[in-house]
Amino acid sequence: MTFPLALAIIEDQAAIRETLHEYLCAQPEFRCVLIAESVEEFMRRLPAAVLPPQLILSDIGLPGLTGIEGLPLILQRLPEAQVLMLSVYADAERVFEALRAGAVGYLEKSTRPTQLKEALLQVMAGGSPMSPAIARHVVRYFRPAVLPSPLTPREQQVVEAIEQGLSYKLVAARLGIQLGTVQNHIRNVYRKLEINSKGELLALTRRR
Repeated sequence: MTFPLALAIIEDQAAIRETLHEYLCAQPEFRCVLIAESVEEFMRRLPAAVLPPQLILSDIGLPGLTGIEGLPLILQRLPEAQVLMLSVYADAERVFEALRAGAVGYLEKSTRPTQLKEALLQVMAGGSPMSPAIARHVVRYFRPAVLPSPLTPREQQVVEAIEQGLSYKLVAARLGIQLGTVQNHIRNVYRKLEINSKGELLALTRRR
């Protein structure tokens, strides 16, 4: 690893962008070559960058293209770049979308600047840093699909209907029960399977 590392930051919130810029760009390990508010601005200004970025710290909730949508475009132009996502979102769906799109790590925005620096250095050393809440999603995804508590027949019917793409309202109509009852069943399923979202439920049932 040769220092300084060419770093780019994509963040639309001015206060956060300035904080990241002031701290990270003052570190001897980094040389900030591009600071942008959006993926579109990043791509527009990339040809004029002093050096092609080796490391890119990108938000997800950006104006225009999201950070996830912009990842393939960035990696097409910079196939050797390492992209670390920074986001307020910690749900499983976005985490796996980002990783599938090519991100090498995923951190929450509450991560302190000193930890961000360490994470960026870990990336260049071959690591894939993740905030604890993010890592938990990954562990849940890859652990054996053993149900902590068996689902009742009705809960299984609800799960099967969700797998088929039915909305909660359509599930209620199919099973002849109230919408609130469906929602109660879903809460019980989440509790028994130790998950928090429909995305995690579908991922778990696919592996089963």
